[in-house]
Amino acid sequence: MDGLHIPQRDGPIDVHSDSDEELDACIYVRTSSPSQTSGYSISEQINRCWDQCEAAGWSVKYVFSDKAESGRDMDRTQFQKMLERAEEGRINVVVFWKLDRFCRSLADLVKIEEKLRSWDVALHSVTEFIDTTSPVGRFNFRNLASAAELESDLTSQRVQIGMYGLARENKWPNDHPPLGYDKTSTGRLEVVDDEANLVRWIFHIYLEERSMPQVAHLLNEKGITTKNGDQWCRQSVNTVLSNELYIGNYELADYCDQVEEYRILRDELFEEVVETRFRFQNSGNEMDPKRKKSKSERVLNHFKWMVQEGG
Repeated sequence: MDGLHIPQRDGPIDVHSDSDEELDACIYVRTSSPSQTSGYSISEQINRCWDQCEAAGWSVKYVFSDKAESGRDMDRTQFQKMLERAEEGRINVVVFWKLDRFCRSLADLVKIEEKLRSWDVALHSVTEFIDTTSPVGRFNFRNLASAAELESDLTSQRVQIGMYGLARENKWPNDHPPLGYDKTSTGRLEVVDDEANLVRWIFHIYLEERSMPQVAHLLNEKGITTKNGDQWCRQSVNTVLSNELYIGNYELADYCDQVEEYRILRDELFEEVVETRFRFQNSGNEMDPKRKKSKSERVLNHFKWMVQEGG
């Protein structure tokens, strides 16, 4: 019974319900291993969900079953097909036996419910107080959503505390330091000479060209890539030009410090570039990347002088 099928169950459904509204339902079931039997088996889940639909007076249109699939994420074949049918307007309510069969995370459930609600599709759990087909059920679900939001906020707070601890030691929070640096085994940054020279070149060449697209063009023309190995563009040049870490200004998780060992540029050079950036960005007069060759050669000669001067 793996996969999607139009259900039949030993003749027509005998409906016993006081509900005035008949909804088109789908049943979603899942097992995490082929050996699951009593209670969690595919057939038992379907039977319990179908009984619930009969009691509520809902017409079962589809059954979606994922066998031996993890509930840790929503990238499941039949789960995604269920969402497709919901978006197409073919069902009004999704019925499942238990929350951990539908998804493991309450936060994921809240996101899915929001998406389904936008398609006018409700959720109903056979064994839990999850039922968005009724006012009381929606009230209970909002309480669950609030609990999920609280847990998310607490998690963010714990992450922020951890980040602040790193910041107090001037450590870098991930494995991807900016151009000009490597991350040491202690978690701090160290200046990489070749990359630091490239950073200085970018700052000086921008003052000559006054155009971030032109700087990207010259870098790509010389076969120089970004730290991630990508081609340069206006945004990646802007990321370099706006990074105050190059003058030793270290900021992380609301913690600020002046770390001279991280300095690559003089304050005067950085401030001149900032002033130039805002002046030309506001006026819309950044120069076009198509420049004369003589201009490029003059800039490259200036770079050789700058390296000798040390920035």
